Amino acid sequence: MSNGILIIDKPEGWTSMDVCAKIRGILREKRVGHGGTLDPMATGVLPVFVGRATRAVEFAADSEKEYIAGLLLGVVTNTQDTSGEVLEERPVHVSQEELEAVLNRFRGPIEQIPPMYSAIKINGKKLYELARKGKEVERKPRPVTIHRLEATRGGFYWNDRAAKPEHPNLFFLRVRCSKGTYVRTLCHDIGQALGCGGCMSSLRRTLAAGYTLAEAVTLEQVQEQGEALLRPLDSLFQQYPALTVRSPGQEKRVRCGNSITLPGTADGTYRIYGQAGEFLCLSQARDGTLTSVKNFF
Repeated sequence: MSNGILIIDKPEGWTSMDVCAKIRGILREKRVGHGGTLDPMATGVLPVFVGRATRAVEFAADSEKEYIAGLLLGVVTNTQDTSGEVLEERPVHVSQEELEAVLNRFRGPIEQIPPMYSAIKINGKKLYELARKGKEVERKPRPVTIHRLEATRGGFYWNDRAAKPEHPNLFFLRVRCSKGTYVRTLCHDIGQALGCGGCMSSLRRTLAAGYTLAEAVTLEQVQEQGEALLRPLDSLFQQYPALTVRSPGQEKRVRCGNSITLPGTADGTYRIYGQAGEFLCLSQARDGTLTSVKNFF
């Protein structure tokens, strides 16, 4: 049975679920899930969890993400990206300095109104289903955090490959953000703030769940190498210190879902390992007592 994490460089035109379906077929494992949806036009880091590792999907989905996005000014679309219908085109007279001044409004905690073309449900209906019928409903703003936001005309580099401007009104954004951020909405809102409108022309995720593009592999590589590319589940939790149980009795308690006592252990979150080195669980320590947050054995 296959267990572990694949860091996929998602190809353009595929949905995240398409990638999971492909991996199910390659590895012949039904339990496959991904850690954070990418739209079909987007490429880049997609953590895919296989077998027992699917129990950790929730931890990946909650992580910070980083993207490189094309910001095309002067074009407004119904999807807030270039895959949609053009609603309006406006002249653009924006300098790098003017763009930089506007970006300050979007750094830190902000609120976004989710786009109509999204999978969010309102009254049991997905927004994109309503949008395709020409309907628009009121959406409440959602808090997100933009930890880092930079812009350039020349493009950022990823894996020795540069994003190059193909249009005089095209900028590139590097965005590091919290869970739930819509980068295409960010592009749309920046365009509105500049007075000329804007939309997202491309999107490449460069970081998710702590994994980078340098660690990502293609579906072709998975087809060729299969399970050999699986990363161990505990690689997702390397930010937490490791602890090994001190006796067979403690390991038995952990495996039965009971807390254990390790005097002198500082409060915090830990990776817990059995005496043979098997990753057992993620635990929370408080006053020397460790209680399981999630079991993975």
